[in-house]
Amino acid sequence: FAFAAAVPATPIKSIAFGELADEYRGLFATVTPRPEKQAAIAAAAGRVLAGKDNYRAVAKAFGGMPWYFVGVINDLESTSDFTTHLHNGDPLTARTVHVPAGRPKKGKPPFTWEESAIDALAMKGYDGESDWGLARMLHRLEAYNGFGSRKRGIFTPYLWSGCTHYTRGKYVADGQWDPNAVSKQIGAAVVLHTLRQQGEIGLPDA
Repeated sequence: FAFAAAVPATPIKSIAFGELADEYRGLFATVTPRPEKQAAIAAAAGRVLAGKDNYRAVAKAFGGMPWYFVGVINDLESTSDFTTHLHNGDPLTARTVHVPAGRPKKGKPPFTWEESAIDALAMKGYDGESDWGLARMLHRLEAYNGFGSRKRGIFTPYLWSGCTHYTRGKYVADGQWDPNAVSKQIGAAVVLHTLRQQGEIGLPDA
């Protein structure tokens, strides 16, 4: 990605896509993995790649949704565990307990991973969406987890953990923010950046 705009030191205080698109492009173009996170980044990318067939099956229900969009969410919510809800990593043996609770509303547990994943993505309003360019996808990923980190002046670990754009600060429980906690996960954007470098995916520069 040839994007030369200056990357801000702190996130823009907005949640509107139109105001954030260039920020996402600039951050992605300057992803620099932390050396001590290289093994964890490779492991996360490998897990996402291993589940490609499952992710393609779910993404197909949403038209042009990329399989890797589903994949990075599953890795962040449950370390690519196919026995849990895509919504939040709760077990498929019951409806979700954590936010969003009570999902899926239809059907009876135990749920299949695919039907729960489709419910999670439909709940976010992805039916009929055709724009899956880089910036739009990163905005949807941040929205999936919430904009709380941005409001606190932190580039969300949900996207950037594992690279130099993120240092510390995270939610340690629903609604409980710890400014000194450090995410041990690898952010979605860092995984996507890695998969792109490996030649496993192509990302529209839009």
